[in-house]
Amino acid sequence: MDLSLPPKVTPRAFARLAEINATADAPRALRVAVEGGGCSGFQYDIRLDDPAPEDLVLEGGGQRVLVDPVSLPFLAGATIDFSEELIGARFVIDNPNATSSCGCGTSFSI
Repeated sequence: MDLSLPPKVTPRAFARLAEINATADAPRALRVAVEGGGCSGFQYDIRLDDPAPEDLVLEGGGQRVLVDPVSLPFLAGATIDFSEELIGARFVIDNPNATSSCGCGTSFSI
């Protein structure tokens, strides 16, 4: 696991965040965090939030994605994307650090 590689955000994810913020009263950043729990040991917490001083801020297309310092090692080298499928549309994370994940796509183990 190369902890020096920050996560990447695809143009599609930044574009979807821009769409979300276009209808909001005040634009927010997308926070991607890792928490203990879920059916595989860890789970992603993806939500709109305001930046904290210690956050890593990834910017693109006038939008911001935030990663807190505790979650950063778990997301090293990961790709944050937006997926639209028949079952629904959501932000997804392709994480090379995850050794397994569950069917819901929000829980993983290392």
